[in-house]
Amino acid sequence: APVEEPPKAPTPPPPAVPASAPQNLSVDDVNDTSVTLKWRSPENTGSGLDGYTVEYCKEGSSEWVLANKELITYNRFVISGLTTGDLLNIRVVAVNAGGRSEPVALAQPVTVREVVDRPKVRLPRALRSRCVKHVGEQINLVIPFIGKPKPVISWTKDGQPLDTKKVNIRNSDKDSILFIRKSEREDSGSYEMTVKVDSFEDKASLIIQIVDLPGPPASVKLVDSWGFNAALEWTAPKDNGNTEITGYTIQKADKKTGEWFTVLEHFHRLNATVSDLVMGNTYTFRVFAENKVGRSETAAVTKDAAHIQKTGIVYKPLEYKEHDFSEAPKFTAPLSNRAATVGYTTKLLCAVRGSPKPKIEWLKNQMLIGDDPKYRQINNQGVCSLEIRKPSSFDGGVYTCRAKNALGEATVACKLEVKQVIIPDEKDRK
Repeated sequence: APVEEPPKAPTPPPPAVPASAPQNLSVDDVNDTSVTLKWRSPENTGSGLDGYTVEYCKEGSSEWVLANKELITYNRFVISGLTTGDLLNIRVVAVNAGGRSEPVALAQPVTVREVVDRPKVRLPRALRSRCVKHVGEQINLVIPFIGKPKPVISWTKDGQPLDTKKVNIRNSDKDSILFIRKSEREDSGSYEMTVKVDSFEDKASLIIQIVDLPGPPASVKLVDSWGFNAALEWTAPKDNGNTEITGYTIQKADKKTGEWFTVLEHFHRLNATVSDLVMGNTYTFRVFAENKVGRSETAAVTKDAAHIQKTGIVYKPLEYKEHDFSEAPKFTAPLSNRAATVGYTTKLLCAVRGSPKPKIEWLKNQMLIGDDPKYRQINNQGVCSLEIRKPSSFDGGVYTCRAKNALGEATVACKLEVKQVIIPDEKDRK
């Protein structure tokens, strides 16, 4: 008989793994006797999540007190029965079969006291986009706020503490003043104001942009000269004055006089043609850059000069290929169905275009109308009309307008209904 194999021992369950620490612990509310907390669940729950414990410790003590007798499953908890004025360190721990997680603690101790007014920055509407000042101007920005007890005010620039040698901050119970006596380009940046009352805070950001005159174009050169014209090209300035370039000013000077005259102003492109130069003169050119502050203090000057020859000037006009406007007939306004009354002249209208000018033909029930004196055919600037004089009931039917030229033809059609006027007799009228 075969030998029976002994039964296998059951596989032991995997060891329980504690959860990771809860996330984003913060104070939701505080008063004279309680602190309300909120947090987010752990990113990794390990072997599940049974609940949380909330613990607090008075500042200066090492003894942690358990705030909840039983595990709580919500991500919000009120620690009550506290003493006014205590300064507490608070932490939250996630618990499962694997044990306790790493705690998450508040970054700052919480003072148990009533917060009358939570901090709020009231940034003026004029500063919500950006504050633009010229170099050398004074900056005096007043930022109101609310908060009781008296808030703690702090400022940063581009995420770093302010340089108090350049920027002066003056705080009162209701506003904070940012003052710069003489602004410089380096004062541009993103400023952030923080108002904090205990564990509550509010922030406001504003952008200060200090602008200056631009530098001159990086280079300018004379590309070509012909007849009474000179072509110039230049490159944008290396320094735009911390704001966009809005245009350029181009000037010319005759070597005989050396006086500069403006020929183009607020010009947007990086190349231009200067015309109406005087025969026999030699010209140099210079270009200034412009922005919202004004024109650059210096200009870029051409190294080469443009000499306008006195004789031997031959101007050869450019050859342009004549555009072909040929087009097959196309109706731009179709015929519309009409209803007419016996004895009353009516008119059918449509519009056509084409090149060469198309020949217009009218048909009734697919039969060419031709020169029938009952009809009057007019074609004026592409507007085609067919006048039917005093139609009878036999003049009803389908009317077609056909346009033809060497490139093709097109047609439109409509239906005309001619109705008889019924005159009531004397008895009906009575």
